[in-house]
Amino acid sequence: MAFSKEIGIDLGTANILIYVKKAGIVVNEPSVVTINTETNRPVAVGEEARQMLGKTPGKLKAIRPLKDGVIADFQITEILITHFINKLNLKGIFSRPTILICCPSNITSIEKSAIQDVALRCGAKKVYIEEEPKVAAIGAGLDISKPSGNMVIDIGGGTTDIAVLSLGDIVTSKSLKVAGDRMDSQIIKYIKDKYKLLIGDTTAEEVKNTIGCAIDPDPENTIDVRGRDMVTGLPKTITISEIETQKALHEVCETILISAKQVLEQTPPELSADIVNKGVFLTGGGAMLKNLDKYLESELLVPVFIAEEPLDCVAKGCGVMLEHTQYLQ
Repeated sequence: MAFSKEIGIDLGTANILIYVKKAGIVVNEPSVVTINTETNRPVAVGEEARQMLGKTPGKLKAIRPLKDGVIADFQITEILITHFINKLNLKGIFSRPTILICCPSNITSIEKSAIQDVALRCGAKKVYIEEEPKVAAIGAGLDISKPSGNMVIDIGGGTTDIAVLSLGDIVTSKSLKVAGDRMDSQIIKYIKDKYKLLIGDTTAEEVKNTIGCAIDPDPENTIDVRGRDMVTGLPKTITISEIETQKALHEVCETILISAKQVLEQTPPELSADIVNKGVFLTGGGAMLKNLDKYLESELLVPVFIAEEPLDCVAKGCGVMLEHTQYLQ
């Protein structure tokens, strides 16, 4: 066994993270591929491709192959995974890696087998597919193997996965296609409606990361936003504050809250009792939205904690699962 390599892949809508056993997280790049539409060849992958989003000339196209946590374009996804696996340089005489891939909890069996095919074509010896909230919970440091309830809300780029776990598996869960990307599009919509200004995804994401807020906004906190004026068609700059991002993001936060309530309603009472004691853990990039934990806590009436390094939880969880194979199905 000494020669085989084991890697975990967090195949996210926004970012792809790769964990290699004994080496930690070695790849953390945006899930974007830029291809030349004339030759159908990839021009750039990852961070380099992300910088081209919304800025490409005619024959180049920057594509995000994962939409709402689901693979929308298998060919491009294969380019993405292959690129990073080749970059890791794992091919040796003996080694075909064992790959653990994480995907949202409501994925269909057809999508599962398609992901498996992609990984096998990338040169994997064995492929495991695990559900994201379970892996995120392990990555957040929760011990899910015991008979007690743990609740995780994993807010990624394309999907939010909410799950209650016990005895190493998911008891109740819900996956919704409302997450980081939807927050961006709500900010774009808000600025367009209120200021008649068009901004791009990258700008919207910057606004969200800088002054995005779920509750108790600080009116002093503002950011300049540049875009194209819809009336004159010329570039224009406006200033928006945290109060406005709270208005823009209210609907998204509420949707996540309602789903969390639904999951709690379906949870067996013994496990609910555990959750009141232990609280709910937020993972994924969305966990970093200012005061989202406070908002959920005030509405769910249970303590809400943000995991350490929420962005890396799924990749770290992959690592733990690769070390302890009894977790793997």
